Amino acid sequence: MLKTASCGDSICFVSKAQLLKLKLKAKRAGVWFKVLPRIDRALLDLTIMVADSIRSSVLVRSILAVARKLEGVLESSILCTFQKVAVRLAQKLSLIAQKWGNESAKNWSSEVSFIKFLAVMHINQPRHLKYS
Repeated sequence: MLKTASCGDSICFVSKAQLLKLKLKAKRAGVWFKVLPRIDRALLDLTIMVADSIRSSVLVRSILAVARKLEGVLESSILCTFQKVAVRLAQKLSLIAQKWGNESAKNWSSEVSFIKFLAVMHINQPRHLKYS
């Protein structure tokens, strides 16, 4: 979530770096164009280009509304990947490893850390190489 930060005498509600980071995450997740209408994208883009920090409370409210949209979608896409792809993939890998003679592979499909690892690997993989 975007946070307020103090900047000397005045208060910088939202920084340019925070907006850039949010935009980059949204683009990488493929939700920048799918979720945000053109006006919201333009608002963020122009704010990034023009302001180093936002001091206007009206603009901050608008930016935070857009940020909440993006962050909600980003969180749900990670959970969706975690539940749908990573669990299924952990089960497949567990069965393959068991067929190869690895006895400890029985536990892989229920290990949360292994499933999280697979989810992160799937999310960070380029779109043209995705497996399901």
